[in-house]
Amino acid sequence: MSNYCILPSPLGWLSVSATTDAITELRFIDEVDNAVPPTTPLLQSACRQLTEYFEGQRRHFELPLAPRGTPFQQAVWLALQTIPHGEHRSYKDMALLIDNPKAMRAVGLANGRNPIAIIIPCHRVIGASGKLVGYAGGLERKSWLLQHEAAPGIG
Repeated sequence: MSNYCILPSPLGWLSVSATTDAITELRFIDEVDNAVPPTTPLLQSACRQLTEYFEGQRRHFELPLAPRGTPFQQAVWLALQTIPHGEHRSYKDMALLIDNPKAMRAVGLANGRNPIAIIIPCHRVIGASGKLVGYAGGLERKSWLLQHEAAPGIG
């Protein structure tokens, strides 16, 4: 069984989906008439933590996650969660982290298919040159997230 909520954020509307046990999806949505309040304790916690993140009061999410993907994608998404708040890595760094140094392109594809944006921080992966490249939510959102996380005073 899957439940969802829709909440506003500085980056537009977010849709969060979950089973009774774990968050399965967080995505940006463009067209929404109204927020949909969380109806389960897990979704309530997710919305609270996301609000705290956007208000600069949270660096780490403490939510059970269950993204659906291939074993390779799962490995990439798990590795993404090790990138500290306020830092970034290159696609090459991520390929090395999962012990597959030639998989830079595949890492990029897995990043693009990350079903739990923000919480699984694929926005923290940038090009080797330091340029922002690729983000399913759009480069404006990626830039905003990186600037937000670089701001001092986040607890």
